[in-house]
Amino acid sequence: MKLGKFTIIFLCFLSIFLSCNKDDDGNTPTFTERDRTEQQVADKDSLTEYLQNHYYNSSAFVSNSDPSLGDLIISELPEDGMLPDPDNNTLLIDAVETHTTVFADTDYEYYVLRLNQGDGLESPNFSDDVRINYLGNLLNNEIFDSTVNPTDLDLTNLIPGWRKVMPQFNVALSFVENGDGTVDYMNHGLGVMFLPSGLAYFSELRPSIPSYSCLIFQFELYSTSVNDHDNDLVPSYLEDLNGDGEFNIDIEEETDTSDDDTDDDNIPDYADPDDDGDGVLTRYEDIDGDGDPTNDIGMNGIPKYLDKEETESNQD
Repeated sequence: MKLGKFTIIFLCFLSIFLSCNKDDDGNTPTFTERDRTEQQVADKDSLTEYLQNHYYNSSAFVSNSDPSLGDLIISELPEDGMLPDPDNNTLLIDAVETHTTVFADTDYEYYVLRLNQGDGLESPNFSDDVRINYLGNLLNNEIFDSTVNPTDLDLTNLIPGWRKVMPQFNVALSFVENGDGTVDYMNHGLGVMFLPSGLAYFSELRPSIPSYSCLIFQFELYSTSVNDHDNDLVPSYLEDLNGDGEFNIDIEEETDTSDDDTDDDNIPDYADPDDDGDGVLTRYEDIDGDGDPTNDIGMNGIPKYLDKEETESNQD
């Protein structure tokens, strides 16, 4: 008898569950992504509230020639809203830099806490490899990712916010290799980025990161190396044709100025070994043999590796 009642209850629950997961015509409802501009407004409010209600131990970075993430403490204001020990602490809202950028046809605002610029001569390009340590957390301070040892990452594989922030910092001034295989970096770039969801994962659901989450990353930038993703002798950052710090293609609008695909083969130039689609690999269009195809400029002012008509005329 109890089994029979349980079966009836289960079937009723199953029926309700299935009906809630289908629309009126019996199809699974589709996911509708939020409007990016509207979401940015909400994210700006959330980030501003966080910055107004958190502070950091700013005195730890005064006269500190080689600070590290271990020196940084970010705390929430007490319930009375008063900043503890103002001589040694600073509200984040009073310390961060406000930056703007355009991504996915949307105006974005993000924030950077610059703790140390880094005294090395190099800064990464948006498409380079970087050696870093980092810690990522949500606005509720839950940590979702972190590194223990220096980690090498390709910025093209990361969320857009990293490509916007990393080029603003310098690498370490020097390093020392220890006998145990570890490396100590001196006077490296150090900061915190506060990103809206549109410069993070936006609607994408990630482990420990809900959709439309603003993200905070503390980071140490140690070193960088220039990428040539397609091995065509042209550094990838130079294959950003419109200079927007992203690699874009548009398969619908032939006149779209955001397109980074010279030959319209739906492969952006940084990943295309034959940029102009003339059948000659870009690396072999280095006519003067100096290892840099960008120096070979035709009579029309276009580098030969980007000029299909130039190659065809030479073959005739």
